[in-house]
Amino acid sequence: MLDLKLRNARIRTVDDRHPHARTLGVLAGRIVGLDATVEDLPARTVLDCGGTVVVPGFGDAHNHMAWFGQSLDELDLSTATTLSQVYDAVARRAAGLPADAWIVGSGYDDTVMGGHPHRTELDRAAGGRPVWLKHRSGHMCAVGSEVLRRAGVLDGTADSPEGGVVVRDGDGAPTGLLQERAQSLVTGLVMPYPVADLAAALGRASAVYAAEGLTHVVEAGIGLGLIGRSPVEAAAYQLARERGTLRTRVELMVAADNLHALRAHADDGITTGIDLGLRSGFGDDRLRLGPMKIWLDGSLIGRTAAVSEPFCGHDHASGVYQGSPEEMRRLVVEAHRSGWRVAAHAIGDSAVDLALDAFAEAQGVLPRPDVRHRIEHSAVVRPDQLERYVELGVVPVPQARFLYDVGDSMSEGLGPDRTLWMYRHRSFLDRGIRVPGSSDRPVAPGAPLLGMQSMVERLSRAGTVLAPDERVSAEQALRAYTVDAAWASHDEDRRGSLTPGTYADFVILSDDPVTVDSHRIGAIDVLATFVAGECVHGADAVGDLPTVNGPLPTAGTPRPDARSHA
Repeated sequence: MLDLKLRNARIRTVDDRHPHARTLGVLAGRIVGLDATVEDLPARTVLDCGGTVVVPGFGDAHNHMAWFGQSLDELDLSTATTLSQVYDAVARRAAGLPADAWIVGSGYDDTVMGGHPHRTELDRAAGGRPVWLKHRSGHMCAVGSEVLRRAGVLDGTADSPEGGVVVRDGDGAPTGLLQERAQSLVTGLVMPYPVADLAAALGRASAVYAAEGLTHVVEAGIGLGLIGRSPVEAAAYQLARERGTLRTRVELMVAADNLHALRAHADDGITTGIDLGLRSGFGDDRLRLGPMKIWLDGSLIGRTAAVSEPFCGHDHASGVYQGSPEEMRRLVVEAHRSGWRVAAHAIGDSAVDLALDAFAEAQGVLPRPDVRHRIEHSAVVRPDQLERYVELGVVPVPQARFLYDVGDSMSEGLGPDRTLWMYRHRSFLDRGIRVPGSSDRPVAPGAPLLGMQSMVERLSRAGTVLAPDERVSAEQALRAYTVDAAWASHDEDRRGSLTPGTYADFVILSDDPVTVDSHRIGAIDVLATFVAGECVHGADAVGDLPTVNGPLPTAGTPRPDARSHA
């Protein structure tokens, strides 16, 4: 007897051998058959889908789950269009707070507001309380004078660390803007966060993800480092899983700052890693370690990406590296030798060169066929670099939704010629390179259907089509967020398609993202999300479908209240 049978559904399997189906059977958390093979089998629950659309569960190959979950409890600045709105929001939050209470906000965008918040105005709005406002990119933040005082910037005991900038005005006074690794001056005052608090944040994020059809996400950097929350951050994911609030499968990238020299037998070749020699792949189908994550450069939004030609009209010229290029390259090679998959954050084309050179050296030292090292973002890729991706088997992980949210500003900084190289997709596909779907949430909205729409349209907020030759079909966009996202994690045999033997991770949608008009893809409703055959979102909506025989398999956990940034 099956645990669950779906019938009367429009199923897109994303499996070329059996691309469409009407019936699907689930047993013990896996898909066991389609159509005729299961139509006559009894099932504990039979769900009549009423002609709704069923697709594989969506995967996000690059997101920041704890960061997003925490932002749901912070002052939301994502809709602010002027600096005055930011200052007013800070003042409202400060009203009634104790004199020493922190005011933390997230999501502001200087390209929309015309500048960054200044510390003197933040001081006025907050009544002198410590203020920390996180830029949407995660590569900079604006803080008040009290934060700078506690960090030692005002008295001169602390200044810009390597790979970071404490921005100063013409008189040499700090403005309150901290870029890249200079943010450690403030994070050092508040971190590490308690594991219980992080687990609660993960639960909030996971509820939003399930509501958007996500069944697997890759967390792009935990522990120490640029966006880490705690040296024991993995414990928060384990706690959330034990509490039953982690509704999605999660793969954890370990930030490079956590790696250190290891003493192992010479025959092992393990020279660098984390304690006990744990590496990519450790864990199970619900929670496991993914690649080592290393940040090579900055961001396009902040003009700190490492580019081979200077930015247009910006005093940062050609961007910055997060550290010594020689040391970062050495660490990539050592991690490769020690069995890790590597995810290199490279935005600018110069940083892409560094990542490709490091991967080439690593494969020369120790060939590892089909290892699937990755270049996160791959935001500016020159034509000559495309063939090196093919040669080295490197996976590009761009974020198409950036084109809508911040594409106009990025294009302005790159100029018309380099805009054609920005967040490529079609160029990779044409060369046989698979491109997984991802969001970089909360830097951009993370709803997969919005990401698919941007892959197809490549529209900016101003209505400009950015690099139109990089547009892809709606079917290719669906593959990016399903089987290609699974492939990037070496999971294509277990998830990403509705194929017998794969996990029963699927989404019930109100319309078909492949056939609907492209401008409506992002507005399709996610009626229900299933992980391993259990409903993790939308049980009420499923109950409204024509027929449900027997109890619906659900994860059995209450849904926390959470606001979506989508």
